Amino acid sequence: MKKTTIATLTALAMSAPVLAEEWGPSKYGAQDEIGAANLITPQSVLEAVKLVKTGKTYPLAVPIDKHLPAFRHRSFHLTNVQPGEAGGTSTGPNKFTFNDELVVGWTGVGTQLNGIGHIGIDNLYYNGNRAPDFVTVEGVEKLGVEKVPPIVARGVVLDMTAIYGKAIVPEDTEFSVADLQKALDRQHVEIRKGDVVLFNTGWLELIGKDDEKFLKVEPGIGMEAAKWLVDKGIVAFGGDTWASEIYPAADGQEFPVNQFMLAKNGIYNLELIDSRALVKDQAWEFLFVLGQPLYKGSTQVNINPVAIR
Repeated sequence: MKKTTIATLTALAMSAPVLAEEWGPSKYGAQDEIGAANLITPQSVLEAVKLVKTGKTYPLAVPIDKHLPAFRHRSFHLTNVQPGEAGGTSTGPNKFTFNDELVVGWTGVGTQLNGIGHIGIDNLYYNGNRAPDFVTVEGVEKLGVEKVPPIVARGVVLDMTAIYGKAIVPEDTEFSVADLQKALDRQHVEIRKGDVVLFNTGWLELIGKDDEKFLKVEPGIGMEAAKWLVDKGIVAFGGDTWASEIYPAADGQEFPVNQFMLAKNGIYNLELIDSRALVKDQAWEFLFVLGQPLYKGSTQVNINPVAIR
């Protein structure tokens, strides 16, 4: 009989299928599909609105075109069409003409909301939803972005370029809890329950200059900081990088922070957020407003959230 060793048991445990019970049901209920968005209430919105003092608005998206670097297989192409106007023709005595645009692209190009149905662990998603039960070729039947309510909340941006003393934070930098606290202390703000927390790393400066590096590596939070943010009770995290976590992760793991935040805790990821104007104005806290396109069945979508100071 073959002897069973601790190493053998460990290997078996690591290869065993992930069970829904390991992180479900959600604290918001076994049928919940919106995760941390449950923290957004009329009362929390009223509190966030009190942050508006000047009325200045900040668009937080980057413009999208076919040249914008995108994750692996993704692309974006826009074609302008003038239907029925070939040869310079028009319609009616008033010579009506118009432009129409056809987009062929991935919803995960550019500034985007990653919904909690976007990331899984061995085909298991938020609240114990298994891929065979809700994923179809025409979209997901649960956890779609159309279920997500408008995200209107207190926003906080942490300028990590100031903490590390670099205009562009080096790619091998994992933000520690101590570093995050240092940024908060420097900016005289705190993270509160229901917040949207963004990180400014300077990484957007690489677009058009070093697209290969922009996509190959990035600084960001690791598991230590992710657990700390979960304990704070945030609604969403993100920043000016394309994954919102340090990449590549240790030990060859693929996006473990996103797995932990989205699949296990129902916290949303906001990618490629342009926070440069906020940092320039030292607008460390603000009203964050997002009403995403309701692409039924999609787990991610292009967005242009707005910060109001």
